[in-house]
Amino acid sequence: MSSQKPIEPRNVIRQVPRWVERLTTRVAPAAAALSAAMLLWHAAHDAPAPFDLAPAPLIYKDAQNQPPPAAPAAAGTLHVQQAGVAVSTIEVVVGRNDTLDRIFRRMALDTGDLQAIRNLPGIRQSIDFLKPGESIRVTHHDGEIKELSRKVSETETLKVVREDAGFAAQMIDNPTEVKLRTATATIDSSLFQAAEAAGISDGTTLRLANIFAYDIDFALDLREGDHFTAVYEEIYQNGRKLRDGEIVAAEFVNDGKVVRAVRYTPDGGTSGYYTPQGRPLRKAFLRTPVEFTRISSVFNPHRLHPILNTIRGHMGTDYAAPVGTPVHAAGDGRVSFAGRRGGYGNAIMLTHSTSVATLYGHLSRFAPHLHVGERVQQGEVIGYVGMTGLATGPHLHYEYLVGGVHKDPQKVQLPAAEPLSADALRQFQLQTTPLLGRLEPQPAAQVATNLEPAGLPTRPDLAVN
Repeated sequence: MSSQKPIEPRNVIRQVPRWVERLTTRVAPAAAALSAAMLLWHAAHDAPAPFDLAPAPLIYKDAQNQPPPAAPAAAGTLHVQQAGVAVSTIEVVVGRNDTLDRIFRRMALDTGDLQAIRNLPGIRQSIDFLKPGESIRVTHHDGEIKELSRKVSETETLKVVREDAGFAAQMIDNPTEVKLRTATATIDSSLFQAAEAAGISDGTTLRLANIFAYDIDFALDLREGDHFTAVYEEIYQNGRKLRDGEIVAAEFVNDGKVVRAVRYTPDGGTSGYYTPQGRPLRKAFLRTPVEFTRISSVFNPHRLHPILNTIRGHMGTDYAAPVGTPVHAAGDGRVSFAGRRGGYGNAIMLTHSTSVATLYGHLSRFAPHLHVGERVQQGEVIGYVGMTGLATGPHLHYEYLVGGVHKDPQKVQLPAAEPLSADALRQFQLQTTPLLGRLEPQPAAQVATNLEPAGLPTRPDLAVN
């Protein structure tokens, strides 16, 4: 066995030849100097350019050298602009119970400026009454108001600007343009699906149904293959559609029966819909005074009562509907009874200007402030569906009496409203002939959608409110 001992770590260095030690001693200083020189050279050539406080000019690729349009900002977003001094523009959406004072304090704006603006002649009405959801645009510098604008109506914008002498206000007109659109559709399953396929909004579809509600029961009378045409306004502003306006003419073909309507405003009167012959479509009474889901019981003088189990005539029509559904007055009249009435439960009796009376039973409650002797107008809410009295489920029991004799509300001939006078009829024909002409068959390419400027004689009912 060898008696040689392992080499300890500290003895390794001692075994390095002396010539290596001498070479390292001479080369190390030169290597260090070379490394330092290389670091200085890179520092001199790679240093970033000094920071320039002046912003570089903005260059855009479009021909007008304008910035590309920014995405719409959420309400309350701050926009920094460069216009001599840094100013900020805030788009504030009015919340519930908001006032300008609350908005100014919340956004750290100068309330003294607000007071100066409110003191401008004739301006307080236009800025104090805010509506939830509307927006107010404020441009300021460190809370000091430079400009404030608010759209006070569809056609007017209030603009307040700080000038050298103080604040100045002006009302800017936002003119609108009325175009007439003609749309037609055929019913395969429902009125609303057919209207949607023709690009007609739900609001306009509801107006269409209301126009023809006196002649067509849209819950029971619609048939597959029925079709309609509607000529209605579309309101535009700066090339952008704001909303639909009124229906000015319409035609509905129901089970082969053609009904036409045209909008007309008599001098000094109220706008309404008339037949091409000048007779009002509006009847003196509504056919059904409630929006119902189904007819649960029809007029039957020999019906077996479902609760009493005796033969007791059912002298009206029952319209099944959820509790709380509004019940409307079928015609203009006076409240002759409102209270509890035996098996009818909560009931209302209306007496009308003719020999007609109507009764509404099983109500859950009456309209607020309804009382005996009060006059009501057709369509006015008088109560709400319930199941008080002898009722097996929530519904409206509706009766129609002529001279004290019960008539079937679904079949009785409803009296028409007052017709136009001879003078009014001549004016009616002059104004409505162009509108009715738009209901005539058109080229196939234009049937589904025909949009064009109104281009009609000036009419009060085409005014934009």
